[in-house]
Amino acid sequence: MEEQTNPNIQPNKENREPNKRRFRPRKDRMESQKTDSTKEGESGQKPQNRNRYNPRFKKDTDKNNTNTRENRPKQYNKNFASSTTQASNLELRKAVELNAKIHEDALAPHSKIEFNPNAKVRITPIGGLGEIGGNMTIIETQNSAIIIDAGMSFPDESMHGVDILVPDFSYLEVIKDKIVGIIITHAHEDHIGAMPYLFKKYQFPIYGTALPLGLIGSKFDEHGLKKFRSLFRAVEKRKPMRIGEFEIEWIHITHSIVDSSALAIKTEAGLIFHTGDFKIDHTPIDGYPTDLNRIAHYGEQGVLLLLSDSTNSHKPGYTPSEASVGPAFDLLFSRAKGRVIMSTFSSNIHRVYQAIQHGIKYNRKVAVIGRSMEKNLEIARTLGYIELPQNIFIEAHEVAKYGDEEVLIVTTGSQGETMSALYRMATDEHRHIKIKPTDTIILSAKAIPGNEGSVSNILNFLNKAGAKVYYQDFSEIHTSGHAAQEEQKLMLRLVKPKFFLPVHGEYNHILKHKETAVSCGVDERNIYLMEDGDQMEIAHNFLRKVRSVKTGKTYIDNQVNTAIANDVILERQDLAENGILIISVDFNKEKNSIIGKPRIQTMGIIANKETQAFNKEIEEFFTLFSKNCKKELYNSQKAMENELRNALRKLMFKKTKKYPTIFPMVTLI
Repeated sequence: MEEQTNPNIQPNKENREPNKRRFRPRKDRMESQKTDSTKEGESGQKPQNRNRYNPRFKKDTDKNNTNTRENRPKQYNKNFASSTTQASNLELRKAVELNAKIHEDALAPHSKIEFNPNAKVRITPIGGLGEIGGNMTIIETQNSAIIIDAGMSFPDESMHGVDILVPDFSYLEVIKDKIVGIIITHAHEDHIGAMPYLFKKYQFPIYGTALPLGLIGSKFDEHGLKKFRSLFRAVEKRKPMRIGEFEIEWIHITHSIVDSSALAIKTEAGLIFHTGDFKIDHTPIDGYPTDLNRIAHYGEQGVLLLLSDSTNSHKPGYTPSEASVGPAFDLLFSRAKGRVIMSTFSSNIHRVYQAIQHGIKYNRKVAVIGRSMEKNLEIARTLGYIELPQNIFIEAHEVAKYGDEEVLIVTTGSQGETMSALYRMATDEHRHIKIKPTDTIILSAKAIPGNEGSVSNILNFLNKAGAKVYYQDFSEIHTSGHAAQEEQKLMLRLVKPKFFLPVHGEYNHILKHKETAVSCGVDERNIYLMEDGDQMEIAHNFLRKVRSVKTGKTYIDNQVNTAIANDVILERQDLAENGILIISVDFNKEKNSIIGKPRIQTMGIIANKETQAFNKEIEEFFTLFSKNCKKELYNSQKAMENELRNALRKLMFKKTKKYPTIFPMVTLI
């Protein structure tokens, strides 16, 4: 293809493109030489020798020319080049294989750890699986056992009069002689809330960091268990401690409460790593991020089994830092013209601390209202976790002495608990504080699963009072304390376990966590989805379920700090769902007839306006019953009552499609 040129530009040496050779077909070059020769004859000028400028086209007639065919380099040896390339590629391939082996070894360090081939460990969750809260797990060898946490959970709406649930401790009776201690990961209620009820039955040494022990001690004081403070054993992080046949190290981890820990548990079968509740917060309020270096240290040594928090396993990405709440607080405090009322979990010390710091910034006095909030904040200050000047605090009865723009109230009730301070404020039942239309109320928490209805109720009360309520208006008004998927992946990659047991959550949470673990290289065959009571046995080469142990819940009335019997709860449920019918009737034994009219009382069965018609129907029933019942029944009060109960049960189901509780009281005259 001919080169396209601009006819207005002469193809001289100056305007040629640099470093661009111009080649023409040999025939064209010959014609050009002829033309040049002709021109020479006509002009008498010496023709231009093109070979002066391009020796490649010079004839091989000059023997002294170093560019002759004899003196040129030999042609490129393709066979030699091919063999050289192959050798080079083999070396590179070998380097790739060596690095691949290094990668594989780094991904599975557990294959090189030392272990006793005959050693076995059993793991039994007593609570915390198939539910949110109530976390309690037992790890045991042949001769020793430890309990990891002992937490509470919340009841559902059918558990009338129940404040909290604690795990059934029946299995502890079986292994109590080899339990060497209770290991606490952190101070949330779903990990320590059952401790007083456990200690009323069994007493073991308690190992943990300062804050969990401080809050457990406060609970013991309330329950008359103060003497058992002597069993507290404060630990140092990064310092392994021998407890029975276990060597345990507490490793700092970030969560929504101060001083949380993961656990590295060495056994003869291999290392077990328990994350506790965690997230990876690089900018925590106290400046102490998750100890990733120490976690990676154990990952490099080789981890046989990982137990890891599954609560936020459906949440993609990362959980925001606790520090992200600060700017949202600042915005709301700056806009507030009246009082600011902030409610969160009483255990979230850093959330409370941030709110108080913003109260100080905007020249507000701080009233901390709610027993658990006051207690937790005081313990955190006493132990040195936070520092706040005493002169900023005022009592609830002093709030009225200050202008609304000078007051911050920090209180309990973010979950809509009916006995909480915020609930009593919202329903005008609090002695000192009533909600005003000028109040700015910040609910810095999300509803725990099962509490959505209670939270909705308190929001309605607050809104009806005219206050400006911020609940989920800003994504930054609250942040979770649990790891999202990317943080779970980081934990899995750092620990690199051979076996994996996802814990802390409902079945859908641990199932999703399993999928994340498989994507991070954990063999699906090495993962088991446990339920409460499943007893898992693990050794260096297997993980399997061996049996199920008895589990369940104990119902607690927090007003008197006592357990409620199961049959009481069942009776309350029956009464709530079906109502009660009480009938008192007199029978004449000689005449085999009813005396007068039956006395009838009902609750939860019929409306008041239907009482007369209902009573008449019952009277007709007794008239027929007395005529048709067996004569021998008139000789036994108990037999008569049983027969009446069964007959009335059928009548009531036919009428209401329910089985109310029936109390027949018979008098035989």
